[in-house]
Amino acid sequence: MASVLSEVTGEVVPLAVKIVVAGGFSVGKTTFVKSISEIAPVTTEAPMTMASVGVDDRALTPGKTTTTVAMDFGRIALAEDLLLYLFGTPGQDRFWFMWDDLVRGAIGAVVLLDTRRIEDCFPAIDWFESRGVPFVVAINRFDGKLPHDTNEVREALGIPEHVPIIETDAREKEEVKMALVSLVGHCLAVA
Repeated sequence: MASVLSEVTGEVVPLAVKIVVAGGFSVGKTTFVKSISEIAPVTTEAPMTMASVGVDDRALTPGKTTTTVAMDFGRIALAEDLLLYLFGTPGQDRFWFMWDDLVRGAIGAVVLLDTRRIEDCFPAIDWFESRGVPFVVAINRFDGKLPHDTNEVREALGIPEHVPIIETDAREKEEVKMALVSLVGHCLAVA
């Protein structure tokens, strides 16, 4: 049974598991959380301001008018007594000061990657590697296309063989589910 007994109330409470979704600016983290959350996700989307001009590259996403400034939060009930909490990080480096708090207690992370801006995922990968947090790299297929295969991406990122690199579409619930299953499997393998 996944539930635990509350020391305060003596009641059985569900066990909660935390996963983080990270990556660069405009890579699909909010979409990833929204596509699978069983509750209305909590987002901290704010209108992009003049402060982002010259800092946030919107060339590939010209219609983007908002950005995550703190986190995204979603929840999935895996069983009556087992909950999965998803926390999406902000992508811009000016908000990275929140990452320590967002990741605390997480079993692992999904690092979303847009191969058109591969360099944007280096900070997230470096952050998780330096702290020993298990992660998978999920290549987000924008427009249904994958311009590079996973071996090319692995080589470009310098990712060790034991770290899974998978394909996903952050808009598709079933694909997001498979990315999360891949992460959990990886976390169990390295535990």
